[in-house]
Amino acid sequence: MRARKIILKNYFDGKPNLNNFELVEESILETLEDREILLKAVWLSVDPYMRAFGNRMNVGDTILGSQIAQVVKSRHPGFPEGNKVIAFVGWRDMTICNPDKLKGLFRGVFPMPDLQGLPDSYALGVCGLTGLAAYFGLLKICQPKSGETVVISSAAGGTGSVAGQIAKIKGCKVIGFAGSEEKVRWLLDLGFDQSFNYKEINVDHTLKKWAVEGVNCYFDNVGGDLTFWVLQNTNESGRVALCGAISSYNDDPKTAKVQFDYTSMIYKQIKMEGFLVNRWFPEWGPAIGELIGWVKDGRVKSRETVVEGFESLPQAFIDIFEGKNVGKMIVAV
Repeated sequence: MRARKIILKNYFDGKPNLNNFELVEESILETLEDREILLKAVWLSVDPYMRAFGNRMNVGDTILGSQIAQVVKSRHPGFPEGNKVIAFVGWRDMTICNPDKLKGLFRGVFPMPDLQGLPDSYALGVCGLTGLAAYFGLLKICQPKSGETVVISSAAGGTGSVAGQIAKIKGCKVIGFAGSEEKVRWLLDLGFDQSFNYKEINVDHTLKKWAVEGVNCYFDNVGGDLTFWVLQNTNESGRVALCGAISSYNDDPKTAKVQFDYTSMIYKQIKMEGFLVNRWFPEWGPAIGELIGWVKDGRVKSRETVVEGFESLPQAFIDIFEGKNVGKMIVAV
């Protein structure tokens, strides 16, 4: 049997480009060993964090990532044939694996949650890793209280848009920054109190006008200069959740220079904490259940940018760094 995978052909140097990737075929056995399963990809997730981990990979490695797959064959009692799963097996269209042996960060195969009639793709987005990052980063680290002001960067992305809506559920004033007028309008449609195109405004002046009471919580997906100006306007005992830093993923960490407001951090006693969502793995089940409930009752809305075709994965990944996605970027095999 032939399987396709997309590997790292060359290390990233600045923004990703098509020369960094190569689509290759390989033969896989049709006969399974005990407790092995054969998976066929249906949906694949495309996320900015893949760039941050890119230079930790070896040339020739399969690009990491998650997918929704169907179990085609199984010799594992926990994964019956015909069922769908969430599999962290990278950019592959067909995969043979033993779920018992896939352990560690960004590895594993898990039964598909009961989405109660929602689209399967939501298990990678608003009701999956993307939504969980918003849920735990906001509620565990920022701990927003009703009446507080929450700022979200990259607010029209899959994670930022969910984080902002959860903040509204918790009774907060929410200000979002995004990269186009279309995204700004969408955030207002989602219920954000204010949203702005960071390319067209002065962030410092904007926050002084629209967050005169100061910022209490900042959910950061971007880093860089935008974060500097948010910290300038953050109140004493403010909380910052570092979910991503897409503005710096393409920079050389040895030479990149980003201004940082140490004075505000110290004298305002601001808490800033980075996180990976696997920290709260034992709590994923109840959190997914709550996210599903919010989507079904309309308090959280989702939008996907869907790209067709397994071979389109590299371009879809590149498009994230060009700001071409609204909501969750996802590839339909």
